[in-house]
Amino acid sequence: MDEFKGVFPAVATPMTPDGKLNDAAFRQMIEFNINAGVDGFWVAGGSGESVLLDDEENNRVAEIASDQNRGRIKNIMHVGAPTTLRAAKMAEHAARAGVEAICCVPPFFYRRPPAEIVEHYRIVGAAADLPLFVYNLPNATGVEITPDLMKRIQDKVPQLTGLKHSSVNFYNVRAFVKMGLFCFIGNSRLMLPALTIGAAGCVDGPPSLAPEIWVEIWQAYQAGDLKRAETAQEQGSALADALFSCGEFHAILKATLAQRLGIDCGTPRPPGQPLTAEQRAALKKIIAEHGLTAH
Repeated sequence: MDEFKGVFPAVATPMTPDGKLNDAAFRQMIEFNINAGVDGFWVAGGSGESVLLDDEENNRVAEIASDQNRGRIKNIMHVGAPTTLRAAKMAEHAARAGVEAICCVPPFFYRRPPAEIVEHYRIVGAAADLPLFVYNLPNATGVEITPDLMKRIQDKVPQLTGLKHSSVNFYNVRAFVKMGLFCFIGNSRLMLPALTIGAAGCVDGPPSLAPEIWVEIWQAYQAGDLKRAETAQEQGSALADALFSCGEFHAILKATLAQRLGIDCGTPRPPGQPLTAEQRAALKKIIAEHGLTAH
């Protein structure tokens, strides 16, 4: 089995001023992160506004990411959708596009019993026949992937490889690791403590904005330098807290990337709204105070 470990930024999906995918900005964002030493990307997930994109746009995102990365790192492409058919079709396309793995939230809106959730993952996994990561995001989907439910998925889905764990039940990280899964913590503020109990790394939006900080956490921890890792984690956590105190999540992601990279990443898809002038000014100050240089 290929290893999936390290820093996997959950990347934003840049838009043009008229609200379409911004191919050039997306490629620049990818290069910025690769040059900083990340290990892969979580593409078109929550940070990438996947549920606000239509299926053709999600498919195009998979194509751009694969083409730009050219096998240098691992792309984990999100294919989640409310219906199994849509998710399976996007999974099949992602495999053709050349991604290294897929990820998928459980079916959402309607509350599904465990047997239907397992069957959903079985069909989606078979459609791509790539490593499959479950996206455990209960605050958005209304579905908590518990260790018991994960075991049922593991028994029926041979492609299951790991998960992004974005649940408040932090202690389940250890249970998932003991199941032989690559468990990425979905909260970048908790990367270091998660690593100490076996997490494979981190998937979150803030590392896409300052990848050098979270790469430092990972590299320091791998080198056994806990003090250096703690210093970097404190820096990253303080940055994330400061950034997201002044606006909506997707607007902050795009505006911060725009300031660091000098490119227009657009605004969130409606109903998301852009930052106000006051929020943009506050954001610019935070970026300067935290020593994030332009690239």
